[in-house]
Amino acid sequence: MRCPFCKAENDKVIDSRSSEEGRAIRRRRECESCSRRYTTYERIEELPLYIIKKDRRRELYDRAKVVSGIHKACEKRPVPLDEQHKIVDALDIMLHEKYEKEVPSSVIGEFIMQRLAQIDQVAYVRFASVYRDFQDVGHFMKELKTILGKKA
Repeated sequence: MRCPFCKAENDKVIDSRSSEEGRAIRRRRECESCSRRYTTYERIEELPLYIIKKDRRRELYDRAKVVSGIHKACEKRPVPLDEQHKIVDALDIMLHEKYEKEVPSSVIGEFIMQRLAQIDQVAYVRFASVYRDFQDVGHFMKELKTILGKKA
């Protein structure tokens, strides 16, 4: 590793620990030339994951886009940000365990809807209305009847 301060290539690892839920290793290093300390992260190099959209287009998976969609569905609802981010973390883990290069967008949408339905039904309906492209009140009513049927 090259020191970011003096550019020397001799350093020693002072501390090493797991980071990012085991997906990275954080190493604290000390340069043997200038004695300054710095942190490095070691991660597995992951191949990009592509989403196959409904219209067959392929789009690079964007975690920020998923987070944004969940935030919009949960806006003004009593769903803590931490809970919203747990959904995205669980989605990331599932995608990397089950899919190598491509995943249908339906897998992502259904996963998020399933998790939102367990947490907040209004957020679930909001997300479903965009994901399933509800065109009128009839679509909303059909989805609400499904929710009410599961409650009974």
